[in-house]
Amino acid sequence: MTLKHLAEYLSLNERTVLKLVQEGAIPGVKIGNQWRFRRPMIDTWLDDQMLGITPRSVSPTDTTPRRAVSMASCFEEAHIAASLQGSTKTEIIVELAEHAHRIGLVSDATWFIGALFQRESVMPAAVGNGYAVLHTLRRHPERVAKPFMVLGRSTGGVDFDSLDGEPTHIFFVLGLRYDELELPWLSEIVRHFESRKILSVLLEAADSSAILGILESAGNTLQKTEHGFTDSVHSVQGGRRS
Repeated sequence: MTLKHLAEYLSLNERTVLKLVQEGAIPGVKIGNQWRFRRPMIDTWLDDQMLGITPRSVSPTDTTPRRAVSMASCFEEAHIAASLQGSTKTEIIVELAEHAHRIGLVSDATWFIGALFQRESVMPAAVGNGYAVLHTLRRHPERVAKPFMVLGRSTGGVDFDSLDGEPTHIFFVLGLRYDELELPWLSEIVRHFESRKILSVLLEAADSSAILGILESAGNTLQKTEHGFTDSVHSVQGGRRS
């Protein structure tokens, strides 16, 4: 896109757009004496502005509070693969990446598989207590349709090089279109699994709908005592007690 095309796309005058580009507020590259822009990067910048991920450059007097993107808003039943078939780390990663691609969350399954393996080579995703959290090393707005979380379940468990040496059963895959989401989302998942009780309940869940209900209930009760949390989780499954 040229500067003129970008100004038309944003419904702003060229002088305003040029000022924002020169200040580094809008992503672009200068080739010779001409500015050029990629639409996927501009769309991502607009997403950032709307979600409050970056300061609002177009309206500096806008005092609207910045909003975080909640993990719950980026997770739904279709994102859950309740019966993973893989028996090795490689098979599980491929299965999860292909699931994300199949439901339209990433544009390229082959790229996503490679990106997840790249991060895994730096630091193992399995942290113990039966779960792992996979994500890419960097955000990729041109390949990730929107921030998302995918969950996969292996009832038999898989050797995933967990820090505690135990099999891994629950796999979270984060589509981190925004770097700022990584720590809040990771923190929320870790808090879910501080006790292994939720693991046993998730393994007993009948299907994807039940898994979603359990996590929604857990998310609503993270601030309660462990006793209250356990009661709430079990209530999703009709009052069953372990």
